[in-house]
Amino acid sequence: MNSDGWLRRFFATDASNSALLIQRVVLGVVMFPHGAQKVLGWFGGQGFSKTMETFTMMQFPAPIAFLVIIGEFFGALLLILGLATRLAAFGITLIMLGAIVLVHAPMGFFMNWHGAKSGEGFEYHLLTLALGIPLVIWGGGRYALDSMLAKSSPASKS
Repeated sequence: MNSDGWLRRFFATDASNSALLIQRVVLGVVMFPHGAQKVLGWFGGQGFSKTMETFTMMQFPAPIAFLVIIGEFFGALLLILGLATRLAAFGITLIMLGAIVLVHAPMGFFMNWHGAKSGEGFEYHLLTLALGIPLVIWGGGRYALDSMLAKSSPASKS
């Protein structure tokens, strides 16, 4: 497959699929505050520099910490717009898998509602995976900007 065909398939989605629209927007809206905490310091967050410092103190390599921070913030915005949906959802999926394996699995399944544990469980992360994986597979659905890009790619005009 030539690069134009790959690019068209990367952006292609079922523009009539409202379920994917809902999944995409909900995942983007849920992830945005987490990314904004890390990048901008909004919603009680630390901001970029302090979050980088925290992640590297937790033994995350700086490039990985950077990708997590940027992936949560810009990935959420891209999902809301339906732009590069597969890439954004894939990034968030990887971030959530990493969070489960490296941080949250030892805390168990449930969130820490009563402050009895030293951290949060991974139930939230599983829900984000349930939203993100279908977006990686099928794209952004109705009203995704991706569908316009797929239609305007050179391969779709031949």
